[in-house]
Amino acid sequence: MTTKAKYQRVLDLGETLNIKDGDVKEENGVLKVKGTAKTQYEKNLLWDKIKEIGGENPSDIMANIKVADESVYHRHTVKSGETLGKIAKQYYDNPSKYQVIFKANSDILKNPDLIHPGQELIIPNL
Repeated sequence: MTTKAKYQRVLDLGETLNIKDGDVKEENGVLKVKGTAKTQYEKNLLWDKIKEIGGENPSDIMANIKVADESVYHRHTVKSGETLGKIAKQYYDNPSKYQVIFKANSDILKNPDLIHPGQELIIPNL
């Protein structure tokens, strides 16, 4: 199996996330990947997938992933059935961090219990 084939799920995720300026090369059994993710959250998703496939410190892949917007952790579009607690769990692994998201979006949210599908929320850096 080629290194590129081994990490195909990383490349597929990069495509799904619409990574900009992406480039992939294989040299001497090492996959060299570069590109720009929209947010730190998306960069983290890519690194999590790399580690899932190659282990904690893979030696057969070199990734240079930049972040286009470092002012936020992510921008999240609310889906039906979501709560700020569920969103906080997704991004911070802690539902009680919903207050951080609420404060960061106080311009559009007046009550942490009232969010609506289609609203774009800023998920701030912690």
